Amino acid sequence: MAVNMAPTLASLQVAAQDRESLQLVWQNIQPDSCPHSYNFHMHTTCSDGRLKPQDLIDQAITIGLKGLAITDHHTVSGYKIAQSWLEYLKSSSPTTPFPQLWTGIEITAKLLDTDVHILGYAFNPADPSLETYLQRKAPQHEMAEASAVIPALQHAGGFAILAHPCRYRRSAQELIPAAADLGIDGVEAYYAYGNPDPWEPTCDRTEQVKQLSSSYNLLHTCGTDTHGLSLLRRL
Repeated sequence: MAVNMAPTLASLQVAAQDRESLQLVWQNIQPDSCPHSYNFHMHTTCSDGRLKPQDLIDQAITIGLKGLAITDHHTVSGYKIAQSWLEYLKSSSPTTPFPQLWTGIEITAKLLDTDVHILGYAFNPADPSLETYLQRKAPQHEMAEASAVIPALQHAGGFAILAHPCRYRRSAQELIPAAADLGIDGVEAYYAYGNPDPWEPTCDRTEQVKQLSSSYNLLHTCGTDTHGLSLLRRL
């Protein structure tokens, strides 16, 4: 019994440490944290991005990122490839500083009868509660409800974050309180609406989102939502 339990306990401890370190980063996020220090919203060729996972990691290292998450739609295949590549690089150069890579995903969900995107972080991808959401396609029916997606991510040890709250058919003033009522952990506060070059968060919407979310004690995250070939832009 003890032999079989040890790996499980070790995995839980590592996951808890990852969760705690990520929460600490988010608690200290600043408007200029992304895209040169942290980036928590990026896509690879494993979903609808143009960067291969290995190339994404190489670029993250070149930029000097301290931490990141790959948030492909409904799959963690890109994360697994990137993590393997990162481990290889670490073994080849053990004294070189490398960024921390957290698990990530972007899930299409329904909130107030509106399609929204929920980002998940620092979860255990092998947790059975996530099986429905790792099929490379959007969930359907009751499994697509935010009331199902949020607890599934949390059951797997992760955080649930409302992505780009000002990009939906319904307003952030409606969606953020509704997501908070369902127990969401945070919102993507620092986001560049309109794909500016160079990337920078949209100030008025960032302040709006932060004011709304702070009243619910929600965490604030940042990300470029990269789909193209540069981690310094969205497209």
